[in-house]
Amino acid sequence: MGDSSIVIPPKRELVQPRMLIGGQLVEASDKATFDLFNPATGEKVAHVPEATEDDANAAVEAAKAASPAWSALDPAKRGACLKKLAALIREHNKELALLEATSMGRPVSEYIDGMAAAGHFDHYAEAWPSIQGQASLNTPGFVTMTLRQPYGVVAAIIPWNAPLLFFASKTAPALITGNTVVLKSSEKAPLAAAKVGELIIKAGFPPGVFNVISGHGLPSGAALAKHMDVRVITFTGSGRTGRSIQEVAARTNLKKVILELGGKSPVIVFDDADIEKAAEDTMHSIQWNSGQVCMANSRVYVQEGIAPPFIEAFKRKFAAVRAGDPTRKEINHGPQADQTQYKSVLSFIEEGKRSGKLLLGGNGNLKTEGGFFIEPTIFLETPENSRIMKEEVFGPVVNINTIKTEEEAIQKANDTEYGLYAAVYTKNIDRAWRVAKALNSGYVGVNCTSPQTAKDLPFGGYKMSGQGREGWLYSMDNFLETKSVMMKIDG
Repeated sequence: MGDSSIVIPPKRELVQPRMLIGGQLVEASDKATFDLFNPATGEKVAHVPEATEDDANAAVEAAKAASPAWSALDPAKRGACLKKLAALIREHNKELALLEATSMGRPVSEYIDGMAAAGHFDHYAEAWPSIQGQASLNTPGFVTMTLRQPYGVVAAIIPWNAPLLFFASKTAPALITGNTVVLKSSEKAPLAAAKVGELIIKAGFPPGVFNVISGHGLPSGAALAKHMDVRVITFTGSGRTGRSIQEVAARTNLKKVILELGGKSPVIVFDDADIEKAAEDTMHSIQWNSGQVCMANSRVYVQEGIAPPFIEAFKRKFAAVRAGDPTRKEINHGPQADQTQYKSVLSFIEEGKRSGKLLLGGNGNLKTEGGFFIEPTIFLETPENSRIMKEEVFGPVVNINTIKTEEEAIQKANDTEYGLYAAVYTKNIDRAWRVAKALNSGYVGVNCTSPQTAKDLPFGGYKMSGQGREGWLYSMDNFLETKSVMMKIDG
């Protein structure tokens, strides 16, 4: 007889997400799905609809059909739908956190996305009074004015590392300005987006106004990029995909393209900085979300005089992370999102071992942990021209090099094709302003670093980090056309 003390857990049911097209929760038109696995355990968690090109086209058609009535609707009534959705997201926050933990490994202990997404919908629900044109009498004999009007159908393609943050920050401003939306989630993290698709129906959005599809870039993402009825496409993700979207848009209808792409974010720590504070901040930046953050500070330049104590403090804090099952509240370090990401980060680590000096970590723990866990990893003395210093790793891997002067620090920080987020730590206000001004980056932190941002500042990158800006005071402009009107006045 078996041991009666052994409890066999019930087999967990697979999640069965659906897509939202034209107000209906649907499967893919050909019934195709792809399997989603928990990156912490390898367990299959869902069969996800794989949108076909026909599905993407159907979503655009539904959005186009709903566009005239939605754009003509009292914006306060549009805002009421956003308000209701915000409330529903808050109500389901714990479920959304678990869906993210099981789909891409985000620890529930650090899950801010649901509440932040609700905040975005709440903000834009009340932002409609700022949709304003202007008027003048500066052309004699005429009254002149401008009108701000929606483009029509907006496509939003979001990444997997913080899905609901991008879900809300891209769709809320598009919707309140009178556009209709087709959102495509990432194949690596589609579950929370699919759940919000269910909530969209409960929030009272008219059918077709807000559509959510799932699947890979090919075919559904590509279908949105080339669709002649999509007038704006907003994308956050890899530079390779961003360039492809822009090329397709140029070849088709020259739709407006907003891109937030990768980063290789530098931090400069001068010898008058608060060493413990700088070490804590920079460690958190590269460790948060297992380093899977476009603005994570993956390059740290520390002035020689304080390098030993800074590196020791950084190492101590980085080594203390608690890795494991991301659904447990005491865990703050989850796995990489999937096997592809795991292998990619490990390849960078192996290159780093050849070019630099390994101080901490350097291993993947798939065999011992059963999931795609990578140890927090520190390299020192890495050549500036090495691959690991030039390309985005997207994992818990940091390079710490020393600098002697302010000029050297600026030169090395700027020696990259990326320019998303940079930071400087110093108590010298003159130096702080000089360096902030000199850094080629769309965002600069002074005595703070990523993921710290301000909701009302524009976020976006220089160079290969993208084009356009997003933020509470800026995003609505991305989705509003400007029309000039002249009225001849006799007499």
